[in-house]
Amino acid sequence: MEQENLSSRYRRPVEMGEIGPLVARGRTPSGGHRKGQSTDAGHRDGPACSSDEGPVMGLEPRGRAGQVDQRSTPSGEELKERPKQKVKSFDVPKRLVFEAWEKVQANKGAPGVDAVSIAEFARAERDNLYKLWNRMSSGSYFPGPVRAVEIPKDHGAGVRTLGVPNTVDRVSQTAAAMLLEEKLEPIFHPDSYGYRPGRSAHDALGVTRKRCWAQDWVLDIDVRSFFDSVPHDLLLKAVAHHTDERWVLLYIERWLKAPMQMRDGTLIARDKGTPQGSPVSPVLANLFMHYAFDRWIDREFPGCPWERYADDIVAHCDTEEQARNLRSAIASRSGPWVSSYTLTRPGSCFVKTRTDRGMRSMSASISSVTPLGGAWHVVGVATS
Repeated sequence: MEQENLSSRYRRPVEMGEIGPLVARGRTPSGGHRKGQSTDAGHRDGPACSSDEGPVMGLEPRGRAGQVDQRSTPSGEELKERPKQKVKSFDVPKRLVFEAWEKVQANKGAPGVDAVSIAEFARAERDNLYKLWNRMSSGSYFPGPVRAVEIPKDHGAGVRTLGVPNTVDRVSQTAAAMLLEEKLEPIFHPDSYGYRPGRSAHDALGVTRKRCWAQDWVLDIDVRSFFDSVPHDLLLKAVAHHTDERWVLLYIERWLKAPMQMRDGTLIARDKGTPQGSPVSPVLANLFMHYAFDRWIDREFPGCPWERYADDIVAHCDTEEQARNLRSAIASRSGPWVSSYTLTRPGSCFVKTRTDRGMRSMSASISSVTPLGGAWHVVGVATS
């Protein structure tokens, strides 16, 4: 009795010549008709059934391991999983890289250290742009050194060193600059004119001319060697405040630290400054000066309108006392941080007033300038 109640899967195999009542009537145990039903299958691990056979204990359920879906492929082979598409570390739009390349082509320019000209880069445009995009997207892009080029300054006041990046680095920098300009242009001050679309030095001079007739005193500030002395840490903090694109922050840091190759092949490491001549430098300089000067003077001296073209600044004052107070405020902002962030360079301030007898000026020499936090700090001012 106990054996009769056991599950059907443990029943003995059907002996040869022994046919069950359902099979005798041409039906399978599941109720379906089977022509030539096999009776020698044995238990579930027995010999495989032919195409017209079913297992003795009924049809096997769908989806069991090892069962081939005949509908999957014409040959009856199992479908293989499609390889998952690799996800890039950074989402760098291809369209942005291409538009940056078009802008670099339009601006022309000399080759960098690798001597690859724009024309040579364009011969393999598709491959070069894809390689650049792929490396920027994966985080494996590293800029090359910048080529140092010396040009004479105006009025014979020495030479200015420009940093010329490789063509491929110009494309990548232009892409980042385009992305930053889109976010930063709306916040930049209307009296900032340097390196901004739709603005020029002539626009700044026109506004200066009008304001000189409204206010008698002018404080003219020329911050020299600004591009060579911007602190990297403060600049990167300012960039991080306005973008959450990790690839922009990563590559700006790499561009800032890329060494400069001199004419004799010597590589000079850089721990401060952003080289003049690179596409991303102007927007970075404006961003730093936005916090270093523009917002500070608006907050502290709202009655002193000003114009700024890059690092050349003119501020207008109503009285000599107001002009002197502004000059003193700029000088006193260094505080105790001078020893940490002092950037020494030559410079000059001029306080001018218009009188019936012509222009009268008083000058003060700036022995050092310290960019700190949200303002430029002038140290060691000596009046003449």
